Amino acid sequence: MATYLVTGAAGFIAARTTQLLLDAGHRVVGVDNLNDYYDVRLKQHRLAQLAARPGFTFAPVDIEQLPALEPLFAQHQFDGVLNLAARAGVRYSLENPFVYLTTNATGTLNLLELMRRHGVRKLVLASSSSLYAGQTMPFVETLPVNSPVSPYAASKKAAEVMAYSYHHLYRIDSTVVRYFTVYGPASRPDMAQLRFIKWIDEGRPIELFGDGSQSRDFTYVDDIARGTIAALKPLGYEIVNLGGGRNPVRLTTLIEKLEVLLGRKAVYDRKPFHVADLRETWADISKAERLLGWKPQTTLDEGLRLSVEWYRANRDWLQDLKF
Repeated sequence: MATYLVTGAAGFIAARTTQLLLDAGHRVVGVDNLNDYYDVRLKQHRLAQLAARPGFTFAPVDIEQLPALEPLFAQHQFDGVLNLAARAGVRYSLENPFVYLTTNATGTLNLLELMRRHGVRKLVLASSSSLYAGQTMPFVETLPVNSPVSPYAASKKAAEVMAYSYHHLYRIDSTVVRYFTVYGPASRPDMAQLRFIKWIDEGRPIELFGDGSQSRDFTYVDDIARGTIAALKPLGYEIVNLGGGRNPVRLTTLIEKLEVLLGRKAVYDRKPFHVADLRETWADISKAERLLGWKPQTTLDEGLRLSVEWYRANRDWLQDLKF
């Protein structure tokens, strides 16, 4: 039994990762500032499920606030830190770039500094496929990602290199996991999958940026959570892709699959392609399989089916959710 600090514990990926850690018998201290980037009721829904679990402790702490984090490190002897807290969303990072830097970069620095002071030796840091903009696919971890096209991607790059500095200077074992288009039940409402499900079900127009030919390497949240936990093994400093690893799927194909599951046709509200978006993402996941023994297990069809089932089971309160 180990004790882990999971940041952003009320978030989409972190909540599922925490559930799997608890399932394995570990103790988890979760922190989250419960900010209103999206409707906080969704975060409270995830948190309520965790709060009922033995072995879980929650603290409403912001990783930007070093003094607020310090008592947690003094009180607990963490076997590792999973920094899954982040300001997410490429487009919104153009509107408020400052909070992306303070959360994603300074927040990571705060955790690394407290790990150094308290002798915590393992960090798993969540990063993003957004760093690969303009690179040749499939994206492999050795590609130079020195030209981020959004403040969001730039802040993630800053966190990655700060983790390397602390590995080099203080031998903190750090594994960076770059996520590829994560989807599944209880996902963020600013992500295409939940938005599309709700809008198609309600007969509302889908906001489609571009012609829908953009393609993504969709990855189910349980697979991402398993890979994140597998990354707790000692590796030194490594960057590892966690993605579907299959041919990218067009957004129009995703919508067609949801139409079948929901039994309704989509209506489109077409908008210009956003300059900060990637046209395609596709992960080379051979390194994850080699180092972590990890590969995705959930097909897109199965993952979408489970997502629609969750939506239908929670449709009553999701109707009023702010999108």
